[in-house]
Amino acid sequence: MALHKGSGSPRAIAVNPFVGEADPVPGRATAPPKHRLPDGPMTPYAAYQLVHDELMLDGNSRLNLATFVTTWMEPQADVLMAECRDKNMIDKDEYPRTAELERRCVAILADLWKAPDPEAAVGCSTTGSSEACMLAGMALKRRWSRRTEGYPATARPNLVMGANVQVCWEKFCTFWEVEARLAPMSGDRLHLDADSALALCDENTIGVVAVLGSTFDGSYEPVAEICAALDAYEERTGIHIPVHVDGASGGMVAPFIDEDLVWDFRLPRVASINTSGHKYGLVYPGVGWALWRDAAALPEELVFRVNYLGGDMPTFALNFSRPGAQVVAQYYNFLRLGKDGYRAVQQTSRDVATSVADRFADLEEFRLVTGGEDLPVFAVTTAPDVTSFDVFDVSRRLREHGWLVPAYTYPADRQDLAVLRVVCRNGFSEDLADLLMADLARLLPELHRQSGPLDRPSSVATAFHH
Repeated sequence: MALHKGSGSPRAIAVNPFVGEADPVPGRATAPPKHRLPDGPMTPYAAYQLVHDELMLDGNSRLNLATFVTTWMEPQADVLMAECRDKNMIDKDEYPRTAELERRCVAILADLWKAPDPEAAVGCSTTGSSEACMLAGMALKRRWSRRTEGYPATARPNLVMGANVQVCWEKFCTFWEVEARLAPMSGDRLHLDADSALALCDENTIGVVAVLGSTFDGSYEPVAEICAALDAYEERTGIHIPVHVDGASGGMVAPFIDEDLVWDFRLPRVASINTSGHKYGLVYPGVGWALWRDAAALPEELVFRVNYLGGDMPTFALNFSRPGAQVVAQYYNFLRLGKDGYRAVQQTSRDVATSVADRFADLEEFRLVTGGEDLPVFAVTTAPDVTSFDVFDVSRRLREHGWLVPAYTYPADRQDLAVLRVVCRNGFSEDLADLLMADLARLLPELHRQSGPLDRPSSVATAFHH
């Protein structure tokens, strides 16, 4: 007995309902094109399933120990973000309460970073720290231009920083035609310090960038010492060089668990600070923050005012339209956690980092470069007597178990130093740490049986994420 009437009936393809949904023409089971628009529509279910199935091959974000970016938020934050996903942050006249929450976040950060007058501090949300750094660099260059009026037309501005800075600073220098003066690494000095910064400064230096939490190993640069050296330089030369603190990660860690560390607006030379709300600010990507200690630090001519969205809106950002949901989520976190909550989260992350770092140090195959005492981040390299494998081999093998642990070399002049870096974020628990170490223990005997390290990847790094 026939189960259906004729091959032209829609029931004829019910044996494979997904194929039937994927193509609205009954009986045709062709996959949609990948690199051009299909000729016609498909059902919402089919489109969802096709995209969903491809995304299953992505890594598990909770096991990604390469990224600093938040991979878990509370369900209530998810709901708030969904409620705000259609809101454009720039349209402050249409969404005045979202704009007010942004203003409150700026005030909270100004207070957290010890601005002399938090109400006088100015700042804005951005799509991330990269945009925030660009804005801070633009302000530094404009202030230098004012100071150097009358200089020879051939004078070229420069920005002093360590070679370990995030790549956005090199982009800034390229885009805005500023000479990037990068202090190379030397011996055990793996980030910028006062002496190496001062050696590169002159009358055309628009500023010094000090990083609170090096992306290479999590270490804090000595902001107070750098400022003190520039104070002495100004006394000798009369040249004022401001400091910008790139607190992409440390700006949301140090205020809570390193309260005695002076790195922020308590130092008069610190003109501006940025942070990533989507890193240790505990918000999904992407939101960053840029703050200046007062209006004088942000030249007024860089602030644009528009009225074609309604009202008179000042805007200082590289992006115009941008999402408001992450700003709302940042304010949610500030309300939800408070100082004590943030302190508990960041301290737990640091405790996990130092604990796992100690467990690596206990293995004869590894040597610690940093141990998680600053950012909840540590870096290790292989011990000198390990010849059968290197950190790139370890990274590759851990990836087979789902762990994303980046391996890479340091910048000039320590490109001889290759490390694994482990970023411990909210959600990377002691239980997950146990699983990581168990997988590593299973891999080490196999790695020892290699005749030598495998060829390094052509990019030199397996997964270097900021």
